[in-house]
Amino acid sequence: MIVMPQILDSLALAGEDLALRAMFAARKRVFVDLLKWNVPVISGRYEVDQFDTRDADYLILLDHAQQHRASARLLRTERPHLLSELYPFLCERPAPSGPTVREITRFCLDPLPGAAERRHARDQLVFALVDHALQEGVTDYTGVATLGWFAQIVRFGWHCVALGAPTRVGDQTLVALHICVDERTRPCLEASGLYREPAFRLAGNRPVLA
Repeated sequence: MIVMPQILDSLALAGEDLALRAMFAARKRVFVDLLKWNVPVISGRYEVDQFDTRDADYLILLDHAQQHRASARLLRTERPHLLSELYPFLCERPAPSGPTVREITRFCLDPLPGAAERRHARDQLVFALVDHALQEGVTDYTGVATLGWFAQIVRFGWHCVALGAPTRVGDQTLVALHICVDERTRPCLEASGLYREPAFRLAGNRPVLA
């Protein structure tokens, strides 16, 4: 079960998914406490917005103590998502959408000690996104990134292009992006030097790396 915002508002409920709670708490630490985003916070601990619904999927990377290391949210593009609802002006033409296209959002790396460990978690999550796409029939990812983060994403080695010109939004410059995924994507990532991680395991209906 995917936890809805109204459920998170009352976490006295027993047996809620610990991986999801760890992820939402990490999102609050990163996006609200560290990056100062003006986004909703539930119970003072969890960053949850209008896109955290039963239609969302999550990739969650945990350590052996079941603590959050990295995560991403995947939104179905035939339903409301960030590019359709909040950032359509970033695209020079309609963004790819449909049942085999997912939007990557809330790519979250915990403030782990040491740059090497953070890069390791990042690389594991990137490979998990590719493995998930190949296993679930996802052919394309879209997303919104800051200009600096977009430059990193392109250097990963997969086929990634901008959907429009970089655009100033508030105090950041944002780029809409499109990533194609097929059987050549994983070898390209490996050739670029990203860490190779075995395929994730499934916990319920969510891929979880441990």
